[in-house]
Amino acid sequence: MADRMTPEQRHRCMSRIRARDTKPELVVRRWLWRQGYRYRLYVKSLPGRPDIVMKRWRTVIFVHGCFWHGHECNKRSPETNAAFWQEKIARNRTRDARNQALLQAAGWHVIVIWECQLSPKRRMRTLRDLDLALSHIVLQLSGPQPKPYETAAEETVHPLAAEPCDTPYGDTSTQLS
Repeated sequence: MADRMTPEQRHRCMSRIRARDTKPELVVRRWLWRQGYRYRLYVKSLPGRPDIVMKRWRTVIFVHGCFWHGHECNKRSPETNAAFWQEKIARNRTRDARNQALLQAAGWHVIVIWECQLSPKRRMRTLRDLDLALSHIVLQLSGPQPKPYETAAEETVHPLAAEPCDTPYGDTSTQLS
């Protein structure tokens, strides 16, 4: 099937897609602010320039678009210039995994929220799961510290149950469903 738009129309349409202040990102930011969490945006000194950085809790949140970051919920792939898009999305996924691993190695908690998880049907559950993950982090960081003779592995991954239609988010990030 051929593209329904002319190359000029497609270019104009694609050039209007924003990388910052997207609707899903604004949903998460507004919710965090109402819950009393304070944060910084797009901190350049951190790998991947996370969308939301909560320095006090050593936590970063990435709000990923399903198409651009290759989430499995997005079954459609572009029919025009398919090879280019497959390579681009594969590079994005590789870069995301590398950045998340670097952040965790530096002691940061990484939470990834997918655009599809913020659809009106799933939004409240996703935000409750985010609240649970953040509460776990806050308790972990502000709770009693283990004694030197105790061997407790420091946990930076906060697994949460994923819905059956979701795909695994990898071992490097908190799973929100």
